[in-house]
Amino acid sequence: MKTAGTLHPGRASFQRKAWADAYAELSSATQGTSLELDDLERLATAAYLVGKDIESCDLWARIHHDALTAGDIARSARCAFWLGFGLLMSGEKARGGAWVARARRLLEEEGLDCVEAGYVIVPDALKSLGKGDHMEAHAIFDKAGEFGRRFADPNLVAISCLGRGQSLIEAGRIQEGATLLDEAMVAMEAGELSPMAAGIIYCGVIETCQQIFDLRRAQEWTTALTRWCESQPDLVPYRGRCLVHRAEIMQLHGAWSEAMSEAEKACYQLCHRPGEAATGYAFYLCAELHRLRGEFTKAKQAYEQASRWGYTLQPGLALLRLAQGQVAVAEAAIRRIVNEATDRTTRTGVLPAYVEIMLSVGDVPAARAGADELSRIAATLDAPFLWALTTGAQGAILLAEDEPLTALEPLRQASRIWEELEAPYELARIRILIGLACHQLGDDDTARMEFDAAHWSLQQLGAAPELSRLDTLFPIGASDNRHHLTRREVQVLRLIASGKTNKAIAAELSLSERTIDRHVSNILAKLNVPSRAAAAAYAGHHNLC
Repeated sequence: MKTAGTLHPGRASFQRKAWADAYAELSSATQGTSLELDDLERLATAAYLVGKDIESCDLWARIHHDALTAGDIARSARCAFWLGFGLLMSGEKARGGAWVARARRLLEEEGLDCVEAGYVIVPDALKSLGKGDHMEAHAIFDKAGEFGRRFADPNLVAISCLGRGQSLIEAGRIQEGATLLDEAMVAMEAGELSPMAAGIIYCGVIETCQQIFDLRRAQEWTTALTRWCESQPDLVPYRGRCLVHRAEIMQLHGAWSEAMSEAEKACYQLCHRPGEAATGYAFYLCAELHRLRGEFTKAKQAYEQASRWGYTLQPGLALLRLAQGQVAVAEAAIRRIVNEATDRTTRTGVLPAYVEIMLSVGDVPAARAGADELSRIAATLDAPFLWALTTGAQGAILLAEDEPLTALEPLRQASRIWEELEAPYELARIRILIGLACHQLGDDDTARMEFDAAHWSLQQLGAAPELSRLDTLFPIGASDNRHHLTRREVQVLRLIASGKTNKAIAAELSLSERTIDRHVSNILAKLNVPSRAAAAAYAGHHNLC
């Protein structure tokens, strides 16, 4: 037979996960003869795994018809399901839904009790999950798992675990859901799953971990995904997403050059797969890295690419405008996105930027409202990453409210968490705030050390915009600051010298009279003068008015 030379090597290549060889050898074996259905399924799978999506779809359709002709209804339905499910995942809802419906109809007409009956209800569960009906989704995923257990199908059991975990997480039962995610991944690491199911599990688990900001889990499973991809050099469908996940982790850990390299590779690979949802996010990651490094033109171009792939550009674009000094544009954009965002994941992603921008425009009450909401979300999800964001935001707001001593506790808490998460950029930004608090309290030695540490870290990272901001935040030079007044105290002194009362000063600065009374007392003590009039005279003499 003509197939003899390549059929057995094709099977062997498939077994050792050499997908390109398996595709080439099994394809060659089809010339002039017909393969058995098992070999055609191997060929369809190999085609998908090397990125030949059209060929894979054609093969699944062919196997479906051949199995139907042969009276193998269960196999025919299974092929229709995988064809439909792949189309659904790539965004072709109509075609995908039609193939899944055909699989279901075949099973119902024959009244078959088989594992395929569990697979065809998975899209129903996903639909319920998408509509926010978490308990309905959980029930359907659970039913699919029962089929998987009854017919000893580890792929369906793992998909059920993943789906039930996602459903529980969406319902607010975070720990229960995360445990099920881990259970699904154990099946993956044990080598029990087919390549197609394995990719679904990996991506689903990691993306769910990111949605609940469980960075430790996301990092562990991304490392595992990387090993899995590297063990299959020919693998195409999941490699781009793997690169995106790796880039995220590298960015957090301060390896910005490596993160950029991975993100750019992801952009290249994903661009060649129509319908791949991660493509826009890969470009967004590139834009974020350019923004952090001060490469604003490149950042804008990458944001535009992300937009073309349908990715929402906020809060990154608003933060870019803030860094460019376009404060009003940044404010309008972030207010709009916060007002429009309804789901928890989106709101959690934009609230830290909202707090930062509101503080930049002096809207402390709005910043406080945003930080309070972020705190409530952190209490629900109980993720260290969120607690770091929340406590850092609370500290920044207390500083804006002239409560430096009170601000130090949440700022130091944020500092500890960022250090544990090995996040140097976020840690440096918190150290700047700690330095400002210490300076306002008159502890300039500690302030200087915090500023120096932050400056060193930002310099190592190449964070040009934040370095520039740090330069503007340094305390007034020693020659101009013999009085050791804080910036806020200098501001209050100028208003005293202009003849304003404490009540008027409080109104102008949007602070309480009690806070202004404390500032005035501190000013008199630091200047060693007995009265407001003497303080005003000092201000005039030292050109502080």
